[in-house]
Formats: sequence, structure tokens, C-alpha cells
Amino acid sequence: MAKILLAEDEEVLRMLVADTLEEEGYHLDEACDGEEAYKLIQQHEYDLIILDYMMPVYTGIELIQMIKAHPKQAKAKIIMLSAKSQSSDQQNVMRAGADEFISKPFSPLNLLDKVEEILSGDE
Repeated sequence: MAKILLAEDEEVLRMLVADTLEEEGYHLDEACDGEEAYKLIQQHEYDLIILDYMMPVYTGIELIQMIKAHPKQAKAKIIMLSAKSQSSDQQNVMRAGADEFISKPFSPLNLLDKVEEILSGDE
């Protein structure tokens, strides 16, 4: 099963997403801020990285740049979660290298569908 990193500073949302993905059998590492996410990115190889746009220490955009520069993560797909849903924000995220942008609030089941679509290569 795919290995996923979830970086989200809102604890309740992180727990909800983690429960949804783990119930489907995904192996999940969790980070509560950009610094913790970056440490995990340096230590592990992920199939998918789910990032919050606005986090303490490093933003989702900054993390995308770090991920793209890290050889172990070259194949990792990236989903950005954000309450910043202006089209310019979405364009910035996609230009930075994300594979998908999901606006908050969102349904965990819709996120699960998008995760499965991305990991199966049907995006």
C-alpha cells in the first residue's frame, strides 16, 4: 500500500484525514507543522504528500520547493489543502509543482477519492 505524508497544523482536521486514509489501509506519517514535515521528507520516501498551504515554520509552497529539490521525493505526488481558494492561490500552488489543489472545507471521502485517483495514475 502507498506511503503518505500528511502535513496539517489543524489537529482535528489532521486526525479526520488520517483516520479516513488509515481505514483504507494507507500507511501514514503525520506532521503538525512545516518543520516536522521537512524532517520526515528527509528521512522517508513517500508516494504521496498532502500539505496544508498555511503552516507554521514552512508553508506548503516552501515545502513543495524542498520536496522537488530532494532526490528521495522525486516521484512523490503532492496534494495541497487550503482555505485560500482564490484562483491566483491555486495557480501559485500548481505552478510550484503540486499535482492537485483541494479547497477547505472538503469532504474526507472526496479527498480519499482524489488520493486513490492520483495514486492509480488516473489523474
